[in-house]
Amino acid sequence: MQQVNNSLTNIKKFVEQDGGDLEVVDITDDFVAKIELKGACTGCSMNNMTFKVGVEETILKSIPEIKAVEAYNFELH
Repeated sequence: MQQVNNSLTNIKKFVEQDGGDLEVVDITDDFVAKIELKGACTGCSMNNMTFKVGVEETILKSIPEIKAVEAYNFELH
């Protein structure tokens, strides 16, 4: 999990500037990273693009063991 957190360091800086945050919630047994968008990110119209182009791409490029990245919605769990 620490590896995933480390890979998100640069993206988190940009997200935090806009009042948002990212949290690694879980890494499943089948190597799926579950990431929660928080703060301003939850209602932002650009959150899908941020997630796909920023978060998902960064994790998959940085950590080959991760097979997929999913957005985690705390309210649904």
